[in-house]
Amino acid sequence: MRRLWLLFAQTVTVGLALWFIVITLKPDWAGGMLNGTQHARVTGSSASMLEAPVSATAAQASYGNAAKRAMPAVVNVFTSKEAKQPNNPFMDDPFFKKFFGDHFDEQAEKQFSLGSGVIVSPEGYILTNNHVVEAADEIEIALADGRKAAAKVVGADPETDLAVVKINLRNLPAITLGHAEQSRVGDVVLAIGNPFGVGQTVTMGIVSALGRNHLGINTFENFIQTDAAINPGNSGGALVDTNGNLLGINTAIYSRSGGSLGIGFAIPVSTAKTVMESIIANGQVVRGWIGVEPQEITPELAESFGLTTKSGAIIAGVLKGGPADKAGMKPGDILVAVEGKPVADTTDMLNLIAQLTPGNNAKITVMRKSRQATIDVTVGKRPKIKREEQE
Repeated sequence: MRRLWLLFAQTVTVGLALWFIVITLKPDWAGGMLNGTQHARVTGSSASMLEAPVSATAAQASYGNAAKRAMPAVVNVFTSKEAKQPNNPFMDDPFFKKFFGDHFDEQAEKQFSLGSGVIVSPEGYILTNNHVVEAADEIEIALADGRKAAAKVVGADPETDLAVVKINLRNLPAITLGHAEQSRVGDVVLAIGNPFGVGQTVTMGIVSALGRNHLGINTFENFIQTDAAINPGNSGGALVDTNGNLLGINTAIYSRSGGSLGIGFAIPVSTAKTVMESIIANGQVVRGWIGVEPQEITPELAESFGLTTKSGAIIAGVLKGGPADKAGMKPGDILVAVEGKPVADTTDMLNLIAQLTPGNNAKITVMRKSRQATIDVTVGKRPKIKREEQE
């Protein structure tokens, strides 16, 4: 036993001696062994440095695969518009005109703006925001692979701030549509676009909220809220999940400075898909309309009308000769259901009526003088946007 103990002590002593020699003469070897990785010495430099092997992987999770999958389908949208300058007041002077001729005729110069878009079909259809392309005389699309092409507007829907443009190029990288309805608050998302024209940029955040409305941005609102940085130029870009699938079209930010404050809004892909399909099929989005002006039920109004519930929408006005007027709906009615689906508020009412097919009959349930009644209304076609909240 004593002999074994003596042998063990000698072995430890030799080991410690070898370790002392290593850390004294080759400290880089010792560092590599402590970190559990092998490092290569960088040569050709006056300073001694260590370099990680090419095969080394980052310790933290990466969303590089999701970005790599989605980025080729996100494009830069450049628009230009001819801006006419007013006539020079001296043009009516014959003496002035004799010397300067047509040099002071009405001049035209181009105004440029930029945004982003998402290729959603190999056939060249691109989703973007209406405010990016509205009133543009020329639209140019720049792809991530360096190709450029002129685009034409297929159609636009100002009430959701969506537009569809088309380019004619081959081998286009279309994005994969995701399922925004399965998103949860806290899910990681990536925003891809061209902020401030610096070039394609990816930012990361989470889903901060779902179903945001009553923001006064669009007529029909059902936004995904995110804290992924969205800045001017990101409009029309993609909000994707960690698999690179499209969840929404980045549309707006809440900001007091013009830059990102961590409150951004994207239109869900489900809404964008419905709008796009309608635009491609009909050139516009066709929605139902009954011709009434709704008003929210406030506690004061609920008390005034003697309501026991705060759900529904008060009919503040009825368009003369409109579908609701012909069906017998009156100002003061409380609209509580559309085709059996309960109405929570004016936003809910607008969405439910918009989903009705023009020309069909719809059953509208109202409360009138504390009594419930069902009215058959022949649904009309919603007129083009006038920016008033009239349904």
